[in-house]
Amino acid sequence: MSDRRAIGGAVLAGGASSRMGTDKALIEVDGAALVTRAVAALGAAAADPVLIVGGDGAAFTALGLTAVADLWPGEGPLGGIITALDAIPTEVVVVLSCDLTDASAIAVRAVVGALGDADVAVPVVEGHDQWLHAAWHRRCLPTLRAEFDAGVRAPRRAARSLDVVRLLDGDPGWYHDADRPEDLPGPGRVAPDRRRRG
Repeated sequence: MSDRRAIGGAVLAGGASSRMGTDKALIEVDGAALVTRAVAALGAAAADPVLIVGGDGAAFTALGLTAVADLWPGEGPLGGIITALDAIPTEVVVVLSCDLTDASAIAVRAVVGALGDADVAVPVVEGHDQWLHAAWHRRCLPTLRAEFDAGVRAPRRAARSLDVVRLLDGDPGWYHDADRPEDLPGPGRVAPDRRRRG
């Protein structure tokens, strides 16, 4: 059964991109910036609104995107997730990283469909939770804030007291991220399978 709840979307773009050597969000694949491709996948899955959290807000605005400042810049993805849940009023918010090389509306719909009555739905690839491709219920916000205030920075640790449902099927390519130049798709190149941190 499909999930008919209103959903919002956020793309986390506040990382340092140190291993890539340039802002990952603005790297183009097939003529479109990675951040734009993630926004398009969320929009095609009926997420509204879709916000970019952190990163180069002026550059994102120039691309016609809506950007908000990360409430805790440089503090890792958990702060970005909290920022997204705080800024987006929908019951469910899907949060993606900006460096997905094949962001997919099908994947977004799948994770929302898996959520059910749980607090958060997270895909799993080869035993690894993909925390930066998860659907979060807004009721998680107080718990995540409390964990953050206690010094927790990893989403997986912040969610330890939440009801987490794991999505065990789907194309691993949906969750592939580009940390280094060699992770980007290119002529004759198959991007290696990389596990999402978090």
